[in-house]
Amino acid sequence: MTTAAHQNLIVSRVRVHRHLRILACDGQCGKAWGIHRRPKIQFDDNDPDDYAWFADSEIGTAPVDPGTEEDGDSKPLNRIHNRWCYLECERSDCRPVEKFRAIQLPDFTDRIYNQPSKHPPREP
Repeated sequence: MTTAAHQNLIVSRVRVHRHLRILACDGQCGKAWGIHRRPKIQFDDNDPDDYAWFADSEIGTAPVDPGTEEDGDSKPLNRIHNRWCYLECERSDCRPVEKFRAIQLPDFTDRIYNQPSKHPPREP
């Protein structure tokens, strides 16, 4: 995860279940596949949670419509957040307004492991 400043950062106030929240993403919509469609490598056939999403450099541009919807909203064509961004986008984070400074956006420079304890970093 990264807290580094992003040039294309998109930040919105959204209401989720009657609570105001801050939704942020890195603005790299061309690399946003969605949590259910982003290409990944599966490590253990007996453990569906043991996978890693590929780094941006390992995959091409995401489709304009990755084929997922959230309550009628699909991946937006503009830089305005919608329900897809909140519920499906793997490049976003959402926090209560009072904790917005804790937002951490995923860093797809490297693979992101769903179970990092099973895949410790390699020593140089």
